[in-house]
Amino acid sequence: MSKLDELANDVAAILKQRGETVAVAETSGGGLISAALLAIPGASAYYMGGVVAYTGTARDELLEIDLDDHPGVRSSSEPYAALTASTIREKLNTTWGISETGAAGPIGNSYGDAAGHTCVAVSGPIDRVSTLETGLTDRDANMTLFAERCLEQFAEALNA
Repeated sequence: MSKLDELANDVAAILKQRGETVAVAETSGGGLISAALLAIPGASAYYMGGVVAYTGTARDELLEIDLDDHPGVRSSSEPYAALTASTIREKLNTTWGISETGAAGPIGNSYGDAAGHTCVAVSGPIDRVSTLETGLTDRDANMTLFAERCLEQFAEALNA
């Protein structure tokens, strides 16, 4: 079993035991967080939905976030991760919202972040946000590491 699978299993078990729910907003992780959570039998008990808001158009249309209403906030930042986590939580009326936003590689993004940079957030009874810098340019490896870090942080919040 992969680390991502183990994290998803752990998170799913806690959510099911507590009767809590989660919604997911991802960008450069490409849906891996949602896929990991949905691979667990009984996911409908806790997983309410998710979005891969990879572009500004997707953010505008699917999350309905207008960055003009949030001066100084940009994608691939901790404030943006926190905003998308809280937005998806509110939109789907879940106990928790989790998010990831970054630059998977092989090059960095237009904001000056290097490949391997991501910010992840948890919104709910406990809020958390953090940045991960993998130092890698391998897109596939970064996407997996981004999803793992998001679920690690979520597990930490659930166990706090």
